[in-house]
Amino acid sequence: MKQIALPLALSVALLASPAPAQMLEDFTGSSADGWRFISDQVMGGVSEGRSGVEVRGGESFLRLTGTVSTENRGGFIQTRRDLPGGLPEGTKGVALRARGDGQQYFMHLRTTGTVLPWQYYQAPFTPGPDWGEIRVPLSAFIASGALLRATPRAGDVRSIALVAFGRDHRADVSLARITLY
Repeated sequence: MKQIALPLALSVALLASPAPAQMLEDFTGSSADGWRFISDQVMGGVSEGRSGVEVRGGESFLRLTGTVSTENRGGFIQTRRDLPGGLPEGTKGVALRARGDGQQYFMHLRTTGTVLPWQYYQAPFTPGPDWGEIRVPLSAFIASGALLRATPRAGDVRSIALVAFGRDHRADVSLARITLY
């Protein structure tokens, strides 16, 4: 098992074994339609991008691409899916089948407690150019502010997002599967 060093002494394990059994998203069928693109332009930023489901080599995946700019107090592009029923109680984390350009990206969770638009829980990950499995425990998600719980509760989660955030860069990251463990 290979470990990736993350800020705040967090670690995300790259796994060679099969993904956990409980599927959240495999980007096939109508469930893939629930993802929507959002950028910092909603608050006056200038970042641009797109997200959508692509199919290559028989595999469906969600791809987020664009240019993140911190000009005009901006700095993000994301694709988000609502989870009205939350995650099942007992969920310890999410496992991603991901690939990217070797840069750091983030998973964001919003919960019943993240009522303001700028509140979320964030966990970093760095996908390489080949598809790989990345496990992100709920305990790795850091609250964006002091008024939030330290760790999100599975049943309180209301959305999950793939995010390019915080610095000027070109983004290119894909998810082929999100499972729960």
